[in-house]
Amino acid sequence: MTNQEILEIAIRQSATDLCASPDDFRRKENIVVLSEKNENARRYLELPFACQFVTYGKNIVASTSPELREITREYIDKFEPYHCFETPNLHFLMEKLRPFGLDICFMAEYWLPDLDILRPLPCAYELKILTQKDFQNLYQPEWSNALCEKRKYLDMLGVGAYDGETLVGLAGCSADCDEMWQIGVDVLPAYRKQGIASALTSHLAVEIIKCGKVPFYCCAWSNIASAKNAIRSGFRPAWVECTAKTKEFIENINKLV
Repeated sequence: MTNQEILEIAIRQSATDLCASPDDFRRKENIVVLSEKNENARRYLELPFACQFVTYGKNIVASTSPELREITREYIDKFEPYHCFETPNLHFLMEKLRPFGLDICFMAEYWLPDLDILRPLPCAYELKILTQKDFQNLYQPEWSNALCEKRKYLDMLGVGAYDGETLVGLAGCSADCDEMWQIGVDVLPAYRKQGIASALTSHLAVEIIKCGKVPFYCCAWSNIASAKNAIRSGFRPAWVECTAKTKEFIENINKLV
């Protein structure tokens, strides 16, 4: 597997998620397509989208409902692609979405491994490879980034860092789609800033590649610690996404915080 092959797999998956063509991400002009359900999309996505934007840097591919098609086209053609993912320009779109009971909800950056620099990083603590049978008692709040209790069946592999018998850090991966497994990582507060997260992330990425899958990593743009971990672990920015959701969906998320 090469870096280019990894990128092509990611682009194909994005195209599947959005009901687009992989070639759409290589065009100079922006593309708008209609969203539909697709059993091969990432398993945590709720389809069809009301409004979803994705860019790999060249253009924007937007997947929308029929009633938002013209609003979406107006927006992505009004600003430069990278400005469409930030304020103040997003306010233009948000004003258009609100009569439909929608608002911007998720904004995230996605990372892919750079095989030229990816390697298992050293750790001061013992590292162990974990499988699904090892996760049974680990669905606890402290490991909520590494494992997903709502979709236990997708949690495939993990790497744990142990201080004696105590688990102090955990990276896990979810089989979110057929060819790509997403990495999440947690480290107990008392053990942070010791390089544990990057050791776990890099070791797990290598194990995922051994399984013939593409590891990917996601974080909010404002999560500096997570972005630094991605960089240290051998990942590089690949694409960004912006998602509109109903006001009720957003309100429910805020109630849980």
